[in-house]
Amino acid sequence: MLPFLFACSPAQQVEAVLVEQTNTYPYQEGDAIPALAYIEHNEVYNPESVIPPQCYTKTQGENNPCYACHQSYDRGEKRPNQMGDGTLQGNYEFSDVGLTNSWKNLFIDRRELIAGIKDDAILNYITQDNYTAAIEGDGTIPSYMHIENLSAGAAAFDEDGLAKDNSRWVSYNYKPFPSTFWPTNGSTGDAMIRLPQAFQQHKGQYSRDVYIANLTLVEMALKEVDTLPVLGINEKALGLDINGDNALSEQVTTMVRQPNYIGDAADVELAHMLFPEGTEFLHTVRYIGVDENGNIYNAERMKEVRYMQKHRFRSRESLASAYYAEAKDKHFENLPQTRYLGEQGIENGFGWTINGFIENEQGELRAQHDQELAFCNGCHKTVGSTFDQTFSFARKVQGSNGWGYINLHDMEDVPNINEEQGEFLTYMQRVGGGDEFRQNGEMLAKWFNDNGMVNAEKVSKAASVYELITPSPERALALNKAYLTIVHEQSYLFGRDATLTEATNVLSHIDAAQPPLKPEHRFKWDMRLNWNAKETEEVAGQ
Repeated sequence: MLPFLFACSPAQQVEAVLVEQTNTYPYQEGDAIPALAYIEHNEVYNPESVIPPQCYTKTQGENNPCYACHQSYDRGEKRPNQMGDGTLQGNYEFSDVGLTNSWKNLFIDRRELIAGIKDDAILNYITQDNYTAAIEGDGTIPSYMHIENLSAGAAAFDEDGLAKDNSRWVSYNYKPFPSTFWPTNGSTGDAMIRLPQAFQQHKGQYSRDVYIANLTLVEMALKEVDTLPVLGINEKALGLDINGDNALSEQVTTMVRQPNYIGDAADVELAHMLFPEGTEFLHTVRYIGVDENGNIYNAERMKEVRYMQKHRFRSRESLASAYYAEAKDKHFENLPQTRYLGEQGIENGFGWTINGFIENEQGELRAQHDQELAFCNGCHKTVGSTFDQTFSFARKVQGSNGWGYINLHDMEDVPNINEEQGEFLTYMQRVGGGDEFRQNGEMLAKWFNDNGMVNAEKVSKAASVYELITPSPERALALNKAYLTIVHEQSYLFGRDATLTEATNVLSHIDAAQPPLKPEHRFKWDMRLNWNAKETEEVAGQ
């Protein structure tokens, strides 16, 4: 603990332009130290920041949001992810430090703080483009994270998802991970992938066909599939049989799995459930846009810009040693270690470099501090459900239909692999709410009956994922305002969840002797999706 206290500074107040009166952050006894003070004075606030806020949810022994992250798989599957943390659905395996919930922002009622923020003011704020300013101004965001016109979302990419600025970033349409990434719970977002230059070229020259084919092969490797629909590829130009019909055609729309990547990356073998070395991801977390007709969209203003690069390929055997070391540290209750790389970000210990930018007090994007970045390892280091330490790409819409900017309107609530009903319906049933904390009143009122049970018939009839997981305009604006107060406080170390009221279904301290969930409420789960579920049902019904 720091040996001094601070009074509330202007950084902890909402700007007068957005409020009718100034509201000061309601510090409680013992909490009077602003988050940035820990950083400025080189004091670690939360050594267990890799434990996300959701892990402190009260379960009553039966409400299970834990399964979406914590999974163990049969050894016969030979997954590179060998974390095997499915036991966390039944045990609190926290260090002594982790038993105390350090996410103070969960326990703040922000309704009074946002009362003076006018709707017109927040709408004006979220439609401002802070990303372009960060890449064109003083170079705050490095060039490898640049995409021209990215604030405009889909307009930055062509019909196949390729960035129009020739940066070779490719957007993909994926189903948001339940449920922190549902717009109704605070944010919108998107994701882009980029493969190394050799995967984009044929004989030293850029080839769109080679790039599309290699992107498809990456999807096959990660998802364990042998055939995918592909954007039209000219086999004759490549001199390669893509669809396996033993002939070369000028336009093929199906691709079969190859042992190696193609083009100038032909010497690189496909690795089971692993991305090739040099793969990059870009992910923006945005405010919830509300257009003049009340429709929800990805707002122009970004809360965060997140980046990952696979700087080192590690085989399944090499990864096993890293998982073993992680398990050993946990067994001996050693606190998590994060390797800091300066301006490059942090390393997760599994071959990935992670970097991120977040809003400063004025809403401009700034580099995240080390302690803020350490939070990222909570999801991208050792979580049992991930694929090569990532989430979204394994949830990409299958094949050629999945290349392009995220679009919830055209997406159905398909089930996960080995499941029968829609994923989001299943999630709401298992969790007992429309978010991990079971405090999203709008979701409860819309999709649950008076007895607290999910209205399965109503959820099943939803026209799209958009209808299921986007908020009303009123809730969207309130969530935007709530997050803005966190921005002005710069209190990210205390939590980034834009909750409106104090969380009542969250523990401030863990009793490790009390198991979080009864055995009958623990689940096996695979985050990959059965995109062909509807076709299968139609064939079965004939």
